[in-house]
Amino acid sequence: MLDFAIFAVTFIVFLVGAVVYLYPSSRRSSDIPGLNPTDEKDGNLPDIVNKGGLHEFLVALHEEFGSVASFWFGQRLVVSLGSVNQLRQHINPNRTTDSFETMLKSLLGYQSGTGEGVNEAIIRKKVYDNAINETLKKNFSLVLKLVEELVGKWVSFPEAQHIPLCSHLLGLSMKTVTQLALGEHFSEDAKVISFHKNHDPKSSYLFLSWQIWSEIGKGYLDGTQEKSSSRKTHYARALSEMESVLLSVAKERKANPKQLVFVDMLVEYLHGLCCLFQIMEDCMVFTLAGCVITANLCIWVLHFLSTSKEVQDKLYEEMEDVLGSDPISLNKIPQLKYCQQVLNETVRTAKLTPIAARLQELDGKVDQHVIPKETLVIYALGVVLQDSNTWSAASRFDPDRFEDDSTRKSFSLLGFSGNQTCPELRFAYTIATVLLSTLVRQLRLHRLEGQILEVKSELVSAPKDETWITLSGRSSK
Repeated sequence: MLDFAIFAVTFIVFLVGAVVYLYPSSRRSSDIPGLNPTDEKDGNLPDIVNKGGLHEFLVALHEEFGSVASFWFGQRLVVSLGSVNQLRQHINPNRTTDSFETMLKSLLGYQSGTGEGVNEAIIRKKVYDNAINETLKKNFSLVLKLVEELVGKWVSFPEAQHIPLCSHLLGLSMKTVTQLALGEHFSEDAKVISFHKNHDPKSSYLFLSWQIWSEIGKGYLDGTQEKSSSRKTHYARALSEMESVLLSVAKERKANPKQLVFVDMLVEYLHGLCCLFQIMEDCMVFTLAGCVITANLCIWVLHFLSTSKEVQDKLYEEMEDVLGSDPISLNKIPQLKYCQQVLNETVRTAKLTPIAARLQELDGKVDQHVIPKETLVIYALGVVLQDSNTWSAASRFDPDRFEDDSTRKSFSLLGFSGNQTCPELRFAYTIATVLLSTLVRQLRLHRLEGQILEVKSELVSAPKDETWITLSGRSSK
């Protein structure tokens, strides 16, 4: 989570609303081209709502005003950057605090991490990242087992049967993330379902499933949560129940250390540095962020593979060359170069996380434009990832484009690969690679004819409705 790290677990409105909440408003004038406020109090919020969301609004904004454009969120000036060249110029001097953690925890009502010293903040960032990496190393066999169970289920289905990707892959990500975060207590499906009962996307409450983040964002975007006592009550109850479970697990693991899963790593590495409540906060971030990113990355990559027999065959050949008949191992993953290209292209084509944001802590400059101190700077990643000046045939799913070194560098600059990738996305890449290595060596994926796929661009770009594919044996024609 460095300068251009993705805020992978925040909805678009959450990103903006959080920064507005944390910092005082600014009415500084600017020479940057853009929109005047539509409303004195809300700025261009009515325009965002009319466009259907911030991503759609930014697409129109950059089409009209170019790659550097401004608008008003309430009484705060916001600058949006919509091309790789402009993002390359934008340097944020703040390298000691984690903006994502600060915003997320503030909106959840948490105080840790927002006022601690530089050294403590750096230590906690490293611990969080390392804890995820160590958890994957020590539990890779469990990841493989859970993936093999799902693929085995698919192998047993008749070839004509429709597979609901969203339901099945959300289930896989929930089971994987919950067990790797909290341990064997959640190895039973019933307990996983119980833990996530506050997060069922089919429920009538808006804050359930990863919609909890949308509800948090809406509270700061349009104030609707404040106007509904029932929504506030249900949200508070859901959050309280999750916190209670996480605290209970942290206490249990501290009393009986096993050092196998994420919470154990935090208890070990942060011993004496912070309290159990702070450890619970990090568990909250990982369980929810890891789930939403992992599920949607897996959904999109299988959807895109179902549309291209050529990509499937090329991926299959790489898996056979690198793995042979052996199951995948953690040390083999870096050798799967084409698989990495497929996942990169999935993130790009799906615009997996279309928005990131930083606060301009000092006066800065992009091109000839001065960006005043305390200006919120939006990285319009959804716009950049479809920019025809950077990506040829931008709307086409083409993993081969990542054979080019300049393409990989542009992608890394945006925070989707390399050292600047957020740990939740690196985790999701690992789970998705295990899934692909197991699936494509046994089955072919086929798109469902006549299916219309509408995209919902929020926390991540997700299918608006259930997405279906069919499968056949690899020997089938």
